[in-house]
Amino acid sequence: MEKLVMPFPDPQFWRGRRVLVTGHTGFKGAWLVWWLHRLGAQVSAFALPAEQTPALSDVLEIEKRCHSATIDLADVERVCTFVQAAQPECVFHLAAQALVRPGYRDPVNTFTSNVSGTVHLLEAVRQTNSVKAVVCVTTDKVYENLEQAVYYKETDALGGKDPYSASKAACEMVIRSYRDAFLAPAGVTVASVRAGNVIGGGDWSEDRLIPDAVRAWQADAVLQIRRPDAVRPWQHVLEPLNAYLVLAERMYADGSLAQAWNIGPKKAYSVRDVITLARAEYGSGEVQFGQAESGPHEAGLLMLDAGKIAAALGISPRWTLEETIARTMQWYRDFAAGQSGADLCERDLNAFLSARSDVTKGV
Repeated sequence: MEKLVMPFPDPQFWRGRRVLVTGHTGFKGAWLVWWLHRLGAQVSAFALPAEQTPALSDVLEIEKRCHSATIDLADVERVCTFVQAAQPECVFHLAAQALVRPGYRDPVNTFTSNVSGTVHLLEAVRQTNSVKAVVCVTTDKVYENLEQAVYYKETDALGGKDPYSASKAACEMVIRSYRDAFLAPAGVTVASVRAGNVIGGGDWSEDRLIPDAVRAWQADAVLQIRRPDAVRPWQHVLEPLNAYLVLAERMYADGSLAQAWNIGPKKAYSVRDVITLARAEYGSGEVQFGQAESGPHEAGLLMLDAGKIAAALGISPRWTLEETIARTMQWYRDFAAGQSGADLCERDLNAFLSARSDVTKGV
């Protein structure tokens, strides 16, 4: 058996590279721009203002690390003008309404942001000759969920019972249409990436498990868990971001990689598992587990098969769930104690880049 070397972004490729990121005020977007800036890329980015305080984009002073603008994806003229002015070579599309329960509260905005917004971004790309590679971020929730012990592959049927999942499945259709009808013939490679649930320091988003836990425990409140036995493919935020960057590099020269890709761990865990580990790492905190009988529909069982990207690009998880949660809770504890968010992100990234891969050819 041959041990493969886990690929990381190549600083020589990214140094001086013109890159566009949408959604840089979000959790993943802020981490991505920070990493691209660290690699020496020339980053342009647009998004709506951050929805929560604190926000990682403010903590990391992201606007100082890129050419930034406040633009709504619904404004196709401004989107096109910004993209054409930036003349990016690589594009990462992360801007979205990214949560299930807010999708129920405001389905119109969810479909407008996620579906029409993706159309507008890809239309801007179509009108900009500099672009060579586009990575569009959707979600692991794009699949027609059978609520069975099935690890979904990229070839499985798309669907979605809730507005968020359905809007992201529709995004996949938009991405494929623009790729086949316009962008591939023009020499532009476009991939969609379907990542599992992310965990990591600096997420203060509404209605996400770890941020909710941190807020409750810092306030000496009881954490209320609606669906403790829901199963998800949890991973550290650096896992998918690494995959996005490596995929964009490879697509730049290899158009055959313009496909859909799952990114996730080899094993999924329940919400109860995650919270039990998080509480142990935090050192205190009360939890009340609910019965999952009330409220809008949310998937109870979701697992991803990420074997395709492991076989094609050698990308496989570096951190176990235990290490992911340990590092995440340490980030929040240290930030609350006054340490710099940028220093904490640097610490985690350095540890990630030095971690050993468990990818083995032939297994």
